Amino acid sequence: MLPALFVWAMAKQLPIVERLERERETLMRELNIELPKIIEEARAHGDLRENAEYHAAKERQGMVHARLGSIDESLRQLSMYSYSSIPRGVVGYGSVVELEDSDSGARVRYQMVFSEEVDPAGGRISITSPVGQALLNKSEGDEVQIRLPGGVKSYEIIEIQTIHDREEA
Repeated sequence: MLPALFVWAMAKQLPIVERLERERETLMRELNIELPKIIEEARAHGDLRENAEYHAAKERQGMVHARLGSIDESLRQLSMYSYSSIPRGVVGYGSVVELEDSDSGARVRYQMVFSEEVDPAGGRISITSPVGQALLNKSEGDEVQIRLPGGVKSYEIIEIQTIHDREEA
């Protein structure tokens, strides 16, 4: 018999995967149900060369196809990740990290996310960004050197809350 936490970790998807799958379902419905109706109605109006509704629907259809391709690629890449593959006790996906600037003493908090979830103003940075790469797999108390446009900055990791810590709280 498997421990309950292990079974939960195996079954639980990452939040980004759930969000992308919901978006994919919505776009598939639009592509397969809504857009064909709009295109058919626009065709019924006659000359397609000057039919703005038809051209707008076809343009939207192309954009939906492109976004679906992007989502499928992201889901393919994200399929390599699971809760159980995210490390505990070090910086990884979902971790909230508090850093202290070694020179000024100023503190900053970041949450490590995948590129699809980035929100710099909200403190959500990609694990593939230069800052994210410098922080990955580091522990509390570690000094990190981060190459920024203004030069190299040194930070100490003050606190880490992993995705596991936040889920268990």
